[in-house]
This record gives sequence, structure tokens and C-alpha cells, in this order.
Amino acid sequence: MGVIFLFSTDLFSGSQTSRFIGPILKWFTPDITDDSIARVQLVVRKIAHVVEYAILSMLICRALAKRLAKPLPLRSLGQGVLLSIVYAAFDEWHQSWTEERFGSPIDVGIDSVGAILGAAFFAWLSRRKSRS
Repeated sequence: MGVIFLFSTDLFSGSQTSRFIGPILKWFTPDITDDSIARVQLVVRKIAHVVEYAILSMLICRALAKRLAKPLPLRSLGQGVLLSIVYAAFDEWHQSWTEERFGSPIDVGIDSVGAILGAAFFAWLSRRKSRS
């Protein structure tokens, strides 16, 4: 959650990350347009949302699983997802207070997809481990 909080500051705003993504893209494709760079940057940033909330959800599920001896029940997976989504909403609210960022309900939805995918992956891993 601390890493996500840091990523939600102006240090990782679109204008800041474009300083890295743009030159990398221009190095690979020198004739790329600024419009294409902006689209790639948007996709990269949204994928980062999915990945960071998938990781958060997996970590929460793992913490809940440590208390249980059997495979993680569905209710605990739901709790992991719910905690991740609640944090996503608070994170977007936090972004609305920064100068270069704004909160977006669409981002909460994208974060929620990541949380669900993370919990599903954790459930798959835990069931796979319990079989072997």
C-alpha cells in the first residue's frame, strides 16, 4: 500500500512518466508520433494499475491464508478483493488532492479488475500447492 501511495503522487504523474516512456519509444521507433506515444503511455499506465492491485490482492489473500490451515475459502478471497477495492477508492481520492493528478472512478474499476485477477491467481496457486 505504501508503494501504491508513492505511485499516486505527482512524482509518477503522466507528465513525469512520459519523460521515460517517450524517449524509450523514440529509441525503438524514431518516427513514432506524439499521439502514439500518448496512447502507449496510457496503456502502460493502466496495465500498471492492474498489476499493482493484483499484487496487493495476492498479498492480502496470503495474509488471510496464513491464519488458515486449509485452502483459502471463497469468503477470504472476497475479503482480499474488497480490501483492495476500498484501498483503490481511497487512493483515487488521494490523487484528487495532488496538483498533477485527479481521481477517476474508471481507475477504481481498472484497479478492481486487477484485485480480482490477483485473488483468482492466488486461489489457483494455493489449490495447486495443496494438491502436490
